[in-house]
Amino acid sequence: MNSASGMVDVGDKEITVRLAKAEGSIKLGDDAFGVIKNGTCIKGDVLATAKIAAIQAVKSTSSMIPLCHSILIEAVKVEFAMLEEDSLVSVTVTVKSSGKTGVEMEALTGASIACLTIYDMLKYAGQHMTISRIKLLEKTGGKSGDYKRQN
Repeated sequence: MNSASGMVDVGDKEITVRLAKAEGSIKLGDDAFGVIKNGTCIKGDVLATAKIAAIQAVKSTSSMIPLCHSILIEAVKVEFAMLEEDSLVSVTVTVKSSGKTGVEMEALTGASIACLTIYDMLKYAGQHMTISRIKLLEKTGGKSGDYKRQN
């Protein structure tokens, strides 16, 4: 077993447009879901705050994940879907960059932090919340080619 850690050398790789889309969800109790739906959170706008948190997390990924490269982020798109019948909020984060390494970790980090932010803002309304389904949906660009998750 090799115990040495190190960053991958991407110096000789071609610069290509990279895109990654990741998703996560948070299952809320009915009371917490109602707080978002009715806009009554004591901390402020839950989804607007989670969106900013996701963008900030995307930009800070290399500071949180030790062997992740620092990259130039060109665009971040954060979308939410509220599924009332399940008291579920789903978040999708899409990240774009032109560079020598992919943006999968940035998209996954953004989705994770958006869910954690929702949890933080709503914990006063009930802590029976579950974050799940953090996954890469698709990626394009780079040597390893394109990927699209099949359901």
